[in-house]
Amino acid sequence: MKHAFACTLLFCLASVQIGHAKELKPTLPQSSQIGDHDMKKDEAEVQAAVAQMTSAFEKNNIDAVMNAYEPGAAVVFEPGQPVTNEQQLRQMFGGMAAAKPVFTYSGHEVVVSGDTAVHIAPWQMVAHTPDGQEIRQSGLSVAVLRRQADGSWKMVIDNPHGARLLPQAK
Repeated sequence: MKHAFACTLLFCLASVQIGHAKELKPTLPQSSQIGDHDMKKDEAEVQAAVAQMTSAFEKNNIDAVMNAYEPGAAVVFEPGQPVTNEQQLRQMFGGMAAAKPVFTYSGHEVVVSGDTAVHIAPWQMVAHTPDGQEIRQSGLSVAVLRRQADGSWKMVIDNPHGARLLPQAK
């Protein structure tokens, strides 16, 4: 996103210089303006899809959680061990939701290319075991989503353990 912004800024600055040289007002083509608007809309819809799944998970609504994923989606509950079996996914989500997790995100980055998007977000979670012990976890979520025929977005890959590849701060 930073690179796209920098390229756009450079294009605008170059257009201004050319425009002043010719005494013309620079304008962006209409299609770029529409494309930027659609891109922001897509980014917001992807972020909303992730937020809806998170909310459903916190409410232990496993049917809504599963509806956030395409059939055959891969979810990484343990680093390096993706799960794609629907029954196993339901069982894992149900077991985790029983701990009443509450998630917070410290930011979101969404990159959209056509009908595919990646959502990246640092997260923190607080939950409680049946005997009342507090569980705290955090990580970096990396999720790939695909636009569906009805225009909605569903997750295809969901890896909340992206931070494990980063060097640990000392």
